Amino acid sequence: MATAVDVQRRFAWYALMTTDPKAAQAFYTNLLGWGLQDFNAGANEPYVMWTRSNQPFGGVMRLPEEARKMGAPPHWLAYVDVSNVDATVEQAKKLGAKVYVAPTDIPGGGRFAVLADPQGAVFGVVSSAQPAPEPAEPATPQVGEFSWHELMTTNQSAALDFYRTLFGWEKGEAADMGPMGIYQMFGRRGRSLGGMFTKPPDMPAPPHWMLYIRVPDVDKAAERVKALGGKILHGPTDVPGGDRIVQCADPQSAAFALHQVKTA
Repeated sequence: MATAVDVQRRFAWYALMTTDPKAAQAFYTNLLGWGLQDFNAGANEPYVMWTRSNQPFGGVMRLPEEARKMGAPPHWLAYVDVSNVDATVEQAKKLGAKVYVAPTDIPGGGRFAVLADPQGAVFGVVSSAQPAPEPAEPATPQVGEFSWHELMTTNQSAALDFYRTLFGWEKGEAADMGPMGIYQMFGRRGRSLGGMFTKPPDMPAPPHWMLYIRVPDVDKAAERVKALGGKILHGPTDVPGGDRIVQCADPQSAAFALHQVKTA
């Protein structure tokens, strides 16, 4: 196995590409209590950052016209923190990835790129000119934070090999989901980050990442989703281990999920 390019390898930024940024901002701030902070308000297409406790962790912008012409729907995009975006992109290409947005400078510092893994799931990589320090011990995601990252793919084993090689992620426990096959968990520094599974042949959705946000009560949050104009796609339902989840779509049709952690 090739050596990973970087030493960061954590999910570090979450961007929403949508057809109506203002409506999306109202939906998520009301649902999750997130704050907003302008990044480049004077630009032709403003970029507004999501904040939690006044700290940015993602952003929202209008879905680019070029992406819409290619058939991309409104969607969430997770970025992995790397030390060298250009080197990571080159390694990803050698591993079979496709580049959608070549390495690009971020105004004010840093660099990013957007890729698709060999099975077609889209993800981003980012480096910051001033990376935030990471706690010495792995931190448990808190309410309002993205807490689980789930990859639905056409070949779970091949996808895991790709991400392990590119980011050095660790193979975790696996669960047999019966007709749905094996659910393979992955992580870094001893903490689970998410899971991967091979989608059934009759499932029409293309390979993609589903991003979960922690909430105190999934059932109440699901009702709030509907009251705010969103839709419930699946659940609420319990998952192995005692947690509870619901998969949703916001009013502009971007898919996301909510996650309630089992309490002792």
